[in-house]
Amino acid sequence: MPEHSEQPHAIHLAIVGGGPTCTYVLERLAALVREQGTESPLDIVVYDLSGEFGSGQVHSPGQTRTSYLNRIVGQVAFAADESVVDAGPLLAADERPTLLEWCRARYEATGDRTFDVVAEDWPKRYVHGLALQDQFARYRDILAGIDEVTVTLRTAEVVDIEERGDRLAVRTADGAAPFEADYVLMLTGHSANRPELNPHQVAWARFTERHPVRLVPNAYPLEKSLPPEQTGPGTTVGCLGMGLTGIDVILYLTEGRGGVFERDGDGRMSYRRCGAEPDAIVPFSRTGLFTFARPYNDKERDIAALEYRGPFLTVQAVRELRRTVGRPNLISGVEQRQLDFEAHVLPLVLLEMSLIYYSTLFGADFRELAIRGARPAYEKFLADADSFPDWQSARDLLTAPVEGLAQRVAAEVDRVLAGGGAQGPGGSGEPPVDSAVRSFLTVVYGADRAGELLATAGDPARFAAAVAAATSPWRHARRAAEHRFSWERTINPLPRSAYRTAAEYQEAFLDFLDVDIRWAAQGNLRNPAKAAADAAWRDLRGVVIEAVDFGGLRAGSHRTFLGVYTPHHNRLCQGASREAMEKVTALIKAGIVDISVGPDARVDGDEERGRFRISGSLGTERLVDVLVDARVHSFDAERDMMAVYPNLLRRGLVRKWANPGLGEPDFVPGGLDLTRDFHPVRADGAVERRITVLGPPSEGVMYHQIGALRPNKDHHVIRDILCWIHDFILRGSSPSPQFTTSGGMSYE
Repeated sequence: MPEHSEQPHAIHLAIVGGGPTCTYVLERLAALVREQGTESPLDIVVYDLSGEFGSGQVHSPGQTRTSYLNRIVGQVAFAADESVVDAGPLLAADERPTLLEWCRARYEATGDRTFDVVAEDWPKRYVHGLALQDQFARYRDILAGIDEVTVTLRTAEVVDIEERGDRLAVRTADGAAPFEADYVLMLTGHSANRPELNPHQVAWARFTERHPVRLVPNAYPLEKSLPPEQTGPGTTVGCLGMGLTGIDVILYLTEGRGGVFERDGDGRMSYRRCGAEPDAIVPFSRTGLFTFARPYNDKERDIAALEYRGPFLTVQAVRELRRTVGRPNLISGVEQRQLDFEAHVLPLVLLEMSLIYYSTLFGADFRELAIRGARPAYEKFLADADSFPDWQSARDLLTAPVEGLAQRVAAEVDRVLAGGGAQGPGGSGEPPVDSAVRSFLTVVYGADRAGELLATAGDPARFAAAVAAATSPWRHARRAAEHRFSWERTINPLPRSAYRTAAEYQEAFLDFLDVDIRWAAQGNLRNPAKAAADAAWRDLRGVVIEAVDFGGLRAGSHRTFLGVYTPHHNRLCQGASREAMEKVTALIKAGIVDISVGPDARVDGDEERGRFRISGSLGTERLVDVLVDARVHSFDAERDMMAVYPNLLRRGLVRKWANPGLGEPDFVPGGLDLTRDFHPVRADGAVERRITVLGPPSEGVMYHQIGALRPNKDHHVIRDILCWIHDFILRGSSPSPQFTTSGGMSYE
């Protein structure tokens, strides 16, 4: 017998999209292959249309310096760390710096104050891009140094993928010879939908053909979509969308043109014009509200200990509700007991928010008693949630014990603060009054001032006078009875009517912004409202994901969840930094940003005056020369701007996911039908194991599948990447079996 063995065939890997997630992919490959080796050589080709490998276009280092990353420095990583379960081998610590460590090293090397940051700072997005590209290059070099690995970077748009026997031919727009891959990983990130398929955009585009106005169907990249000659002095720019993209647009058209934000001696921010701005910017949306300011993250100092774990909104509760009130439905061959978000999940979210709000206000003793008091109603709800006529009734039953206790405690606290005597122990079933008073004063005035006030408590009259004279830096009400949790007020902090003039509405709007920014500064552990939103909608997001994913909600409820409650989630806990919102405030005061159209805004073309007209429920209207669509488009494989997804649909390699209605219309959100390990289901129902799809195309069958990697956090992004890597690291070069049925355990 010959002494040599047959050389294994190379595994050919195509990665479509070279942005942040691709950086994380190369990190895992670098660590795994360098440590463990590979039975077969790896031939890796990475495609990115922008050529911005590591950052992608969204995080490009070449973008405007005015756009913020929507996460603090201390919450960004580029590699797996010890917190990731079953991550496999880790790179050496100096090979996997966090963004904070990367910035500190860059500052020490260059002295550039841009990189002189602390964990709580909000970095500019281009800084994140610089770090991503640096780390991408590091991981690529590690892989390139391994004999069995080659990495090729292609600046090209992938437009189609076709089957060629056991492999997939990856076609690019430049007409180059297709790369034949054993496995394809789709990391295309956020895209946009073709405007010609949107009836509103079609009507607006036709209006621009008749009049000298301009439509910008997609805001990014800002530098290309908003040229100074078309959005400068003498123009008014309408901005459809008041979320993070809308704020990016506003800051680019002002600070990005050379305007300057300045602080006075009291820290108040103002704006100094440069003369290159448009005459006015008119942001508008259905709610008429910007995203709320993201609170200071006190939890970063000890994530494991301080991230919230709820007693009521739990995965176990969702599973029990499925058992008791879930309605069976067959989805992609798998039975799912579906829930209704409003009827079954929202009441638990609001119970948790109420508990967090009042526990933050009145302390740990209150929390313990409130949990105990709410437990009977909670158990009744889990057993028979369908017995309530509507979600408000369920909410009222669940929160009544917490609300009742809060009102009794508030009355006692107010009695003591008014000079009603020493703080003694609480009555039966009531928390100690002294601890509630101390907690309340700390929330309202801060720990130092609370200590000063409590030092006078031995003299009730003097204590009452001192409390009455104290001022809350966060503009909290002095009386405990005025602190009430309200879901309706949380999502609609400004009344939608009752304003006599646009100026009166603007005054109320600015007052809300001031309070919201102050509350954000107080942080997500000390401010009751911010703590409730951050804990219930951010820390417990995994519970909501458990309720939603893979047809967990009934079709109509799923539609409502994505259309109504996802925007609430984004506004409550995915907001902009305090500094960004201070800048928006300064621009409103400077008369550049005009928010006077108010809520329920709509846009149409004014044929007589030849400009777009924006009008809202307040009776105000504004005419604009440029209309920018600053909304993030939901992914739709049929409507996507990139040719690759419509072509994959046409070839039957993928299909759109549908939530079948039971006595109601199906819901087809637009994303792909994927298994739990992110393989697409083909048109014929088989699972296409040679393709893996991560990110926005999975939205619909799954929820909230985007996000930057975090340090010291067992992040789903790394686990998702490992699903793909294990396909070929464990199975070798032959993707066997290529297809499996989409039913049964393939989804588990």
